[in-house]
Amino acid sequence: MRIVIKIGTSSLTHATGKLNLRRIDELARVISDLKNAGHEILLVSSGAIAMGVSKLKLPSRPSDVPTKQAAAAVGQCELMYIYDRMFLQYGQTVAQILLTLDTVDYPDRRANTENTLFRLLEMGVIPIINENDTVSTEEFSVGDNDTLGAKIACLVGADLLVILSDIDGLYSSDPHLNGNAVLISSVREITDEIKSLAGGAGTPLGTGGMETKIRAAETVTALGCDLVIANGGNPSVLYDIEAGKPVGTRFFGRKRNERDL
Repeated sequence: MRIVIKIGTSSLTHATGKLNLRRIDELARVISDLKNAGHEILLVSSGAIAMGVSKLKLPSRPSDVPTKQAAAAVGQCELMYIYDRMFLQYGQTVAQILLTLDTVDYPDRRANTENTLFRLLEMGVIPIINENDTVSTEEFSVGDNDTLGAKIACLVGADLLVILSDIDGLYSSDPHLNGNAVLISSVREITDEIKSLAGGAGTPLGTGGMETKIRAAETVTALGCDLVIANGGNPSVLYDIEAGKPVGTRFFGRKRNERDL
């Protein structure tokens, strides 16, 4: 399979905002193992701004654009250094891809991005993709990496998009507020009722929330790609997701639904 894995800031960092090195190491190990099994893997990774906030010793995530971009510039260097080191110990080569909205939505630039990604996959490289927060403006900003993950999955014709977050999946109501909330294991049609289950924004260091994940599911399932939302606290869960086991919430691609009928 061709699998796009998006991991959020909350899954990459401790509550202190500093990188969770043990978790990143496990993520690199599992992804490397899945690649060794014959799968093509692309990783969409958040964390640059959070890493920059930590390294610059800022009190919180900045609200002004220049400081966000400065934090991203500092943090992206550190993040890729750690990814490169972690994957190298498992025999994998990684590549950094930084994108803005125009590089994935404008036909000429989209074709260049597509060609580069496919060539990297042919060469056995794992692309690590993030929004280019250092130079992106409101006009060209993707906005969040759930959306970016969906755009990349569509661009490369992925079979599966996995979004690893700080929540187990889509619930019948907010599990932080309702102890009786029930995890929805599968979704075959994204109805207005499903959309209404989305809450607000994500963690203070991140930008996403359930709403962006459901929008991502709408995008990729329309092209036949499954999307799974799962908890990124244990990257080994990727083994079960790849095997099709019931983990988190799986949104089934529309083409698969039609074949099942």
